[in-house]
Amino acid sequence: MYAGTATASVAAAAVMGAGTLLMPNPGPPAGDTPVIRPPAQLAPVRQATDAQARGPLVYAHRGASAYAPENTLVAVDRADRMGFDWVENDVQLTKDGVPVVLHDTDLKRTTNVEEVFPDRAPWAVRDFTLDEIARLDAGSWFDQRYAGTRVPTLRQYLRRLTHNRQNLLLEIKSPELYPGIERTTLRVLNEEGWLDRAHVRDRLVIQSFGADSVRTVHSLRPDLVTGFLGNPPVAELPAYAAFADQVNPSWTKLSGDYVAAAHALKGPHGKPLRVNTWTVNDAAAAVQVAGMGVDGIITNTPDVVREATDG
Repeated sequence: MYAGTATASVAAAAVMGAGTLLMPNPGPPAGDTPVIRPPAQLAPVRQATDAQARGPLVYAHRGASAYAPENTLVAVDRADRMGFDWVENDVQLTKDGVPVVLHDTDLKRTTNVEEVFPDRAPWAVRDFTLDEIARLDAGSWFDQRYAGTRVPTLRQYLRRLTHNRQNLLLEIKSPELYPGIERTTLRVLNEEGWLDRAHVRDRLVIQSFGADSVRTVHSLRPDLVTGFLGNPPVAELPAYAAFADQVNPSWTKLSGDYVAAAHALKGPHGKPLRVNTWTVNDAAAAVQVAGMGVDGIITNTPDVVREATDG
């Protein structure tokens, strides 16, 4: 997620069909995904960010990104070794439509793309195929110890989380650049077993700075827990509560009154809106936002935040 606050319109939009469930597809991603109506009875949705007695839930931002190259499998593993169940990531699409885990919409900062493809400026993610991105080094920029680390696909990322028994706060990145990214992301999640009841109940949250993108995910899979990234005015929070279970703002824009206003509203699953704030990387800020009553803290330094807020 970006360090600044994004604004998004909540103007009424046509709701896409009755809630739909993506059908399993054991084969490789191809074309649009068929949909069917969800079962009449869904397991109760438990908010992944239910306040815990020992303090706010801690999310490892892009993995343990203060200690390993962000949004890579080594960052996920580092978070796991540190004892963190929840990781946050960013998803975009390649030129050939494959979801990959990257934060920036270009490849310059976190890969060696300028060396490998010097004539391809501005090196936008959407201008490169999966095979081309797979050639890039996504670790050396952080530390030479991580030379050869690759940009993971969403599928590879999910399989590592499954192996580690970790949970996922997934951000759909810049959805305006990637028409159909919501369906594509949901299809891969479904194929990897991440849309079963156990995951949907308490192991997966999908968020975005794009209100329309969050609304689309909610309409396609109304059982999923969804979050809007940003700081909507308090007067507009009821409109967001129609399709988002969480409102997740920058901590620099946060106040206790704002958190209380969100908690006073109920989201689409009939539970109080949750507030996960980002990106909190020092103990003093962690104590400050915990005192405001936030439900979760998203951080590059999860160990620092946990120590500061744990009981």
